[in-house]
Amino acid sequence: MPAGSLPPVAARIFALLKRSIGAQGARNELRWMQEALKKSHATLSGSADIESMLHRRVRGEPLQYILGTQPFGPLNLLTRPPVLIPRPETEDWTIRLSERLLSWRRQPASLLDLCTGSGCIPILLCHLLPGGSLHATGVDLSDAAIQLARDNAALCGIAVPPVLPEQYGKVKRNTFLPLLGNIRAPGFVAACGLRPPYDVVTSNPPYITKEDYDNLSPSVKDWEDPRALIGDPAAGGEMEMREDARGLTFYHTIADLLASSTPTLLKSDGLVALEVGEGQASAVAEIMERKAHMKNIEIWKDPWDKERVVVGQK
Repeated sequence: MPAGSLPPVAARIFALLKRSIGAQGARNELRWMQEALKKSHATLSGSADIESMLHRRVRGEPLQYILGTQPFGPLNLLTRPPVLIPRPETEDWTIRLSERLLSWRRQPASLLDLCTGSGCIPILLCHLLPGGSLHATGVDLSDAAIQLARDNAALCGIAVPPVLPEQYGKVKRNTFLPLLGNIRAPGFVAACGLRPPYDVVTSNPPYITKEDYDNLSPSVKDWEDPRALIGDPAAGGEMEMREDARGLTFYHTIADLLASSTPTLLKSDGLVALEVGEGQASAVAEIMERKAHMKNIEIWKDPWDKERVVVGQK
């Protein structure tokens, strides 16, 4: 249904959307909503008619939550509030990492994804790599995220059963196991039932500073889980923010986990890949080198020429 054929109420809401995001953007979003309605109601969240969808969008709800999906590489992943929506910059470096792992000398490889959210990183890696070459585990402190990660794995045909390290060579499918856990909690590794050491550790942790969080668009701040965004949560509560930090708290936590010998989280010569915020790459590289004893550290830029990923080896 073209914009000119919308029912009167929907047409009025569409006019508001054009004022908000521009005529071309509004036309694109209307087309995507209409395509989603034609395909299936299975992934749509909330009301599933064009008037309700337009109204939700004008209220500032992210389009990905309204459509219920987000493209990520060749996959179309489920999205549900308040779980962080997968971003194009994360997609870019995940594909790049998959190309490196294709020639990985250790197969099958074990991977631990910290702050896994929707499971987008390990699920895309499992999809791109040959069957039986990757056994991934993802950890997140959000029940909603873990359920969504499980649903995404099922949607993408990735096996979710717990696989023990001694079984890796016998399983001919790539696997992904999402687990509930808080990486900042004492005894995190044992509490989650993790089975280190891993060949690869990945993470897109919270890294937004308080100043940047305060200036986020309402379509992000009002909808996506602050725990997936705020880089410096205060010790007194997950929803509070420290004023004195630079969004680097979780990188210190990850470095401490990697440096610990009880148990060793990463195998000797294991690979680490961490997404970082704008302007944080050098600081994170220094943290990884000084605290986690990483070597051969690289900084990868994203397609928009921003330093986006810190990669190193133990």
